[in-house]
Amino acid sequence: MGAVPPGSLLELLQNRGYSGSDAIQNLLYPKLSDLKDPFLLKDLSLAVDRLERAFAAKEKICIYADFDLDGTSGLALMWTGLRQLGFETVLRYQPKRLSEGYGFHREAVEELHRQGVTLIVTVDVGITAHAACERAKEIGMDVVLTDHHLPSETLPPAYAVVNPNQGDDSSGLGYLCGAGVAFTLLRGLKKRFHEKGIAEALDLKALLDYFTIATLTDMVPLIDDNRVLVKHGLVVLAETQRPGLRALLDALELSGRPLTSQDVAIRFAPKLNALSRMENGVLPIDILLCEDRATARELMKVVLENNSTRVQLQADAEQKAMELLKDWTEQDFVFVASEHFHRGIVGLIATKLAQNFNRPAFVGSLDPQEGIIVGSARLPQGSDGCLVEALGAGASVLARFGGHSAAAGFEVHLPKVEALNSSLKGHFESLRRQPRPLEIKYDLEMSLRGLDATFMKWHDFMGPYGVGFEIPLFRFKDVQLRGVRTLKGGHLKLQISDLSGRSSVDALLFSPAARQVELVGGASAGSFEILGELQWNYYNGQKTMQILVRDLKVQAWQ
Repeated sequence: MGAVPPGSLLELLQNRGYSGSDAIQNLLYPKLSDLKDPFLLKDLSLAVDRLERAFAAKEKICIYADFDLDGTSGLALMWTGLRQLGFETVLRYQPKRLSEGYGFHREAVEELHRQGVTLIVTVDVGITAHAACERAKEIGMDVVLTDHHLPSETLPPAYAVVNPNQGDDSSGLGYLCGAGVAFTLLRGLKKRFHEKGIAEALDLKALLDYFTIATLTDMVPLIDDNRVLVKHGLVVLAETQRPGLRALLDALELSGRPLTSQDVAIRFAPKLNALSRMENGVLPIDILLCEDRATARELMKVVLENNSTRVQLQADAEQKAMELLKDWTEQDFVFVASEHFHRGIVGLIATKLAQNFNRPAFVGSLDPQEGIIVGSARLPQGSDGCLVEALGAGASVLARFGGHSAAAGFEVHLPKVEALNSSLKGHFESLRRQPRPLEIKYDLEMSLRGLDATFMKWHDFMGPYGVGFEIPLFRFKDVQLRGVRTLKGGHLKLQISDLSGRSSVDALLFSPAARQVELVGGASAGSFEILGELQWNYYNGQKTMQILVRDLKVQAWQ
C-alpha cells in the first residue's frame, strides 16, 4: 500500500467522497492491470472478428477519423496500432473542416471504394451517418463504426457499432473519448491475436501519448479507465521520442519536466488544434506522425505562426460578436453569426461568449454565397444542460447537428435562423433552470504558510486533474497585496503575502473582469480573500510556486 497525503489534502479527498483507504489508494495509485475488459463494449467482438478477417485476407483498410484533436489522435493511435499488429495496407482519411465539414460523408465512401478499400473503420465519427453507411452497404463495403458521440433514435447500418453511449451498451465506458474507444478496440484486437498465436509487436503503452492528448482535449471525465491511462500517459508523453511531439514540447519549453493535464490542455493541444481550424497546409496528423526530426523542427515554425494568426482572428471575432450582441434580449441563450467569423474558430468564440454571458452560446460562420451558417455551441462552465437536446428542438429547420452535452455543432440555412432561434427559446423556457450559486465552491481553506514543497509534491501527485476530478480550489484569507504588474494581454501578476510578510508568493490573474481590475488598482490597505489554484511557474530554468487566481475580494472585518 502506498503512502497517503498530508492531513489537509487527505481532508480534501474525503470531502470529495474518497472516504475509505481502498478508494484513496485506487485514486492515487491506479494500475493498468485494473482496466476493464475491452469486450464489455457492445459489438467490440464483432468488430474484432471483422478486422481479423481483413488481416487474414490482406484487405485494404481505411481509417476515417474526425478532424478535431480527439479524432486526429485516435487516427494516429489506430493507424500506428494496426501497422504494429501487421496489417499491410492501411489508408487514412479525414474530412477537411472548412470544405467538407464534420461527419462521415457518402462522397468519401464512394471515393474510398474506387481506391479498392473494402473495410472502413471510423474514429470519433459516424454515429448519425446513416447515408454514408447505407451507401457503403450498397457497394459492398463494410463499416466498423467507432464513436462516442450521442446517437440518434436509430443507428446507422454499419457492420459493427462500437459506441459506449449507444442505448443498449452496458460496459460503463461512456466516459471514453473517440480515441479512447479506438484504443479499447486495439486492446481487444491485441488480445485476440495473442490468444490465436498471431505474431504482433503492438506496444499499447507506447500509444498512451496519443490517448492522453485526445482525452484531455476532449474534456471527458478523468475517472476509472481514463484516469488510469492518463496518469500513465502523461509520463509517456513527457518522455515521447516521436519527432513531431518532441519538437512541440521543446518549442513550448515543456521538455525536461513532468507534464500536468493543464500543460497539455491549455498550452500544448491548442497549438495543434489551430492547425485543423485554419487549414494552412499543415494538419495535426502531420505533427503526430512525423518521423523525421529535421522536418519536425520546420513544421514547428508553421505551428507557431499559425497559432498566432488564430489568436488574432479569435480576438477580432470576439470583439465583433460582442458588438453584434449589444442589443440581444433573450435571457436563456445567445446566438450570433457573421461572415467575418472564420469557420475554424466559431467553437472558441462560443466558449468565450458562454463564459461572458453565463448562458449557452451558439455561434455561426456565414457563407453569404451559399446562404448557410456553420456553427458551434457551448455551455458555460458548470452548467448541466444538453446542447444536443437544445438543437434537437430545432431539428426540423437544421441541415444537421450533433455532438456532446456541453459542446455541439450545427448547420442551418440563413432563412431558417429565425425559426431556429424560436425553437431554442421554446426549449430553454421549458427547462426548470436552477440559478447558479452566487458563491464559488472551494475545496479547502489554506494559509500561505502551509504552501511548502511537501504540500506541492502531494498536490501534483494527486493528479491528473480535469473533468470529474477538478484541480483543487483553495481559499486564502488574510492576504496582503504587495505589488501589481500588468502583463501582455492585460493579465495581472500580483505579489501577495500573509499579514506578517514572512510567507509570500506570486499570483496570476488572467483576463481580469473590470471589477477585479478596479479592486486591485485601488488596493492601498487592508487584506484580501483569494480563491485560487496552485501551479508551478517555469522561467529561466527556475521552478517557483504560484497561485492562479479565480476570484478575489476585500476581506470583511471580523
